[in-house]
Amino acid sequence: MKKEIHPAYSEATITCACGNVLQVNSTRKKMQVNTCSSCHPFYTGKATLVDAAGRIEQFKKRYGKQ
Repeated sequence: MKKEIHPAYSEATITCACGNVLQVNSTRKKMQVNTCSSCHPFYTGKATLVDAAGRIEQFKKRYGKQ
């Protein structure tokens, strides 16, 4: 790598809206995010599949009897 052309890479603090604080390496010193792995439904196991207006039933009614 060439010298003096890359940004400084140092330890950074990421603060989530839920209050979780993470220490990572980045080119920025501080970042604020809305969702992290501690509060995101996918990672916490609270994610649910939503049937949008009975789409599954419509599909089964239309193509299920073939």
